[in-house]
Amino acid sequence: MRISSLAIAILVIAANIAGWAAFNRPQDAPDWQGTIKGLSFSPMRPGNNPLTDTLPTVEQVDEDMAMLEGTTDRLRTYSATGVLENVPKLARKHGMQVTLGAWIGNDPKRNEAEIRNVIKLAKANRNVDRIIVGNEALLRAEVTVDELIKYIRTVRRQVKVPVSTSEPWHIWLAHPELAKEVSFIAAHVLPYWEGTSAEAAVAQTFERYDAIKAAFPSKHVALTEVGWPSSGRIKRDAVPSYIDQAKFIRSFLNEATDRDVDYIVVEAFDQPWKQEIEGGAGAYWGLFDGDRQAKFPFTGPLVRVPNWPVLAGSSALLALLPLFWFLRRERGLSFSGRLFFSGLLQTTAAAVIWTSHVYATQYVTSLSAAMLAMMTVLLALLMVVLLTEGFELTEVLWRGWRRPHQPIFDAFSARTPKVSIHVPTHNEPPEMVIETLNALARLEYPNFEVLVIDNNTSSPNLWRPVQDRCAELGERFRFFHVDGMKGFKAGALNFALRETAPDAEIVGVIDSDYIVDRDWLCRLVPHFQEPEVGFVQAPQDYRDGHESLFKDWCYWEYAGFFHIGMVQRNERNAIIQHGTMTLVRKTALERVKGWAEWCICEDAELGLRLFEAGYQSVYVKQSFGRGLIPDSLANYKGQRFRWAYGAVQIVRRHWRELLSLRRGSLSFGQRYHFVAGWLPWVADALNLFLTTAILIWTVGLVADPRSFEFPMTIFVVAALTMFSFKVVKSLWLYPARVGTGVVRSIGAAIAGLAVSHTVAKAVVIGFLTSKKPFLRTPKCENQPALVRGLAMAWEETVLMLLLWTGAGAIAARYGSDEPEAMIWSAMLIVLSLPQVAALLFAMINVVPASLASLRLLPARRAKPAAAPLSAPAAN
Repeated sequence: MRISSLAIAILVIAANIAGWAAFNRPQDAPDWQGTIKGLSFSPMRPGNNPLTDTLPTVEQVDEDMAMLEGTTDRLRTYSATGVLENVPKLARKHGMQVTLGAWIGNDPKRNEAEIRNVIKLAKANRNVDRIIVGNEALLRAEVTVDELIKYIRTVRRQVKVPVSTSEPWHIWLAHPELAKEVSFIAAHVLPYWEGTSAEAAVAQTFERYDAIKAAFPSKHVALTEVGWPSSGRIKRDAVPSYIDQAKFIRSFLNEATDRDVDYIVVEAFDQPWKQEIEGGAGAYWGLFDGDRQAKFPFTGPLVRVPNWPVLAGSSALLALLPLFWFLRRERGLSFSGRLFFSGLLQTTAAAVIWTSHVYATQYVTSLSAAMLAMMTVLLALLMVVLLTEGFELTEVLWRGWRRPHQPIFDAFSARTPKVSIHVPTHNEPPEMVIETLNALARLEYPNFEVLVIDNNTSSPNLWRPVQDRCAELGERFRFFHVDGMKGFKAGALNFALRETAPDAEIVGVIDSDYIVDRDWLCRLVPHFQEPEVGFVQAPQDYRDGHESLFKDWCYWEYAGFFHIGMVQRNERNAIIQHGTMTLVRKTALERVKGWAEWCICEDAELGLRLFEAGYQSVYVKQSFGRGLIPDSLANYKGQRFRWAYGAVQIVRRHWRELLSLRRGSLSFGQRYHFVAGWLPWVADALNLFLTTAILIWTVGLVADPRSFEFPMTIFVVAALTMFSFKVVKSLWLYPARVGTGVVRSIGAAIAGLAVSHTVAKAVVIGFLTSKKPFLRTPKCENQPALVRGLAMAWEETVLMLLLWTGAGAIAARYGSDEPEAMIWSAMLIVLSLPQVAALLFAMINVVPASLASLRLLPARRAKPAAAPLSAPAAN
């Protein structure tokens, strides 16, 4: 490995570790070295759920108390039945007092059982020094004030210890009549639920405490719930996190001690089961997590992620092998290119480790787990797509191409092999086909024939004028009209192959709308002097992009593939053969048994088989012919559907060779480009499934917020980041390598987005079916009416409206207090962008071509006419 590559590896790994360290800079907080006065105690562990009577054992409860011994002097419980009735006895063994709770809800029978048990336990255990009848029963509106007072009076009559009920501070202020019935005020002050920042939370806690004391000066006030969650939803300025929890608890304990406040911190242990009923932060208030691990120290500096060195090291190790593999192989890249992609590799590895860490610290419901699993699969695929897109960006910007992609012309060649040019047609306008034939007649190459194969055109008015023109052009031009032909375009090309002149050595294919340059064959045929060359491919190009804004954007969307993707693929002999403007060695075509009639992308499939047979390809970036752009969005989408569906057909037939890890007929670079080139289409298909799932989840979030939780924000942010990267990449590469300005780059991006839904459907249908009718791309159709324009994008429009409705419903349901809800709404809007692009493109499509005169875009310069060439000597 070169010294510069080693320096890059060291640099990106060091930057990775520095990033982790910067994010986890130590932060100061007041030390706490005393004993906590009281802790809320619920011994539920992962897998326990009091709602289903899945409870911990008495031995496990005892273990929890032994862990807390010395940490606190008091435990507060919320129920006096079930396994919790053992708490007073066990607490006495560990030297702890108990504030005993009786759960009061909307079930009178259970309420009576709780009341009986709390009285019995208070009488039997001297360490029960306070009783709390009901916890937030009024806040939940499960009982009335009068009903609660009745329960309180019942208990007070039969016990000798102070009795109260526990409610948030504002409930006490709203019901002063309740204060008259209790021995002391048991108030909850939880600034998190009020959206207060952690920095201001302690001050607010004591403001609420002072307000209660002022309202009830004759009553003792105890803060029976005070705390901060370590995870969950962000509420306005309140961010739940380990470090904010630690800062709040340590600061509160110090000030509470200074002021001699009676308090109970909520709570000792996290409660994973609450995710099923509360969601949000409900499960994350413990000082210990569900596995009984302390979340933070009570002394010394604090860091956001205590084990960050392990995570930083893991991310460096995860990136190490691909990083060194990349730096050893890609020596043709400049220093900047190697540094950029190495940084992208390391960043991706860090994102994987961080996501895994966040996922491992969450408690999820079975419903949320299913959603997260789906998002994890998509995120993994998106990361792969991100790396392939990033690699393309790196190579295109920072590699010096070693493999030539320029035409050649040997004016003194003594040999000009015969070329048989095949022009398949079906129901095409005769004047368009005749124009193509006239251009072929002007070719300067001396040794060629033209075979026109009209298959299954029913109207003689369409094919007879073409037949007549072939006769006029002489013996070089032969016309065939065949009814009942099977195999679509591939069938026609195989028919032409059988009719090809025996002495022809090269087969060329031209679509029936292409006007070729006179020097096409002269400049490309010489590449076949190398015997390993199986086919030579020139770009598709178009002559009508200036006619409308719609066609202009289509033109530049096409151009990106030919000026970026194909040039990169040519470097590894892995280009896509795309039919028109292609030349194929006849013996190679016959060796692989012609065109595949089972595949609607017979051209790309043939190219792959030629590679598998060991042939080389040549890609010439210069255009030598120009066809017609589809006239409508419907036809543009139909063409893209055919390409995507055909790609799936090819993958299904060739997957063993494409995905094999063993050395085979395809090189690693060829496998990489064919798989990586189609991955974005697979991602579109998965995105369609994800969008459907997200819409269903959105309904759940709006209708039942307790059961449906927002998936981890990190997944949403990652998806939005990757979408942004693709946009930035497009706007970076197009001006640099295609020659567009920013406006046309945006237009090309819109054109690409407009067919995302179509591609997704094609991929899904391709994997679910084996045969799909060939979709021809019609030419010269009349411009569609406005209603037809809307009809062309009706599926996308419906999906767009559903996504917008979901975004609005989330915003209305949760409001600005929930940043996660706002992020979710933003994601719904971003997911709608391809649908917006389709509708916008449909509307642009129906704008009359005359509006192009408004000059919204600079005119594209036409290619100058080629200078006449001296014809090579005949055979």
